[in-house]
Amino acid sequence: MTIASPDERPDEAALEFLRSAFEPGWREPALGYEAVSAWEAENGVVLPEPYRSLVAEISNGSSVGPPEDGGLLPLGRLTPGWSHRVDRDPAAPFPLRESWAWEGEPLAAGHDERVADVYGHGSVVLGTDDELFYWLLVVNGPQRGRVWLVGETGAYRYPGPEACGFLEWVRRWQVGDGWWD
Repeated sequence: MTIASPDERPDEAALEFLRSAFEPGWREPALGYEAVSAWEAENGVVLPEPYRSLVAEISNGSSVGPPEDGGLLPLGRLTPGWSHRVDRDPAAPFPLRESWAWEGEPLAAGHDERVADVYGHGSVVLGTDDELFYWLLVVNGPQRGRVWLVGETGAYRYPGPEACGFLEWVRRWQVGDGWWD
């Protein structure tokens, strides 16, 4: 069910898993590949798989699903409580390779700019956990295809030292293995 890279189309087993994970009654309509390609062209980035196929073929968001607080956001949308006044630029590389706990860290030159880059560069927002933390799917940079958890205390690869991909993130939510426990 896994794929070799975020650039390979997922196999049918992975797509079937995503169909089963997002109940039809709670899905937003899929965008289709033409609309996904238009979003990608406008934003200067190609979405990683299997998220790209999910949005194009199955569902562009879901009110029930990971994360449980509000579900999966439609492509390019932000949560109602998103207060980070940064320009979102998915084409700019995501700035981190390692988790970064910035709470309590001495403020160094460029700290605020670096935090803004974490919130605004190289990702799409998947959803929120109580508007305190946000799930990001990295779409550009060395962490492409990986899920991160970002909040007021820092930015963290999920579920730990090696960030998982979108498919594993959905699987962990569905079986109750991870952050949601």
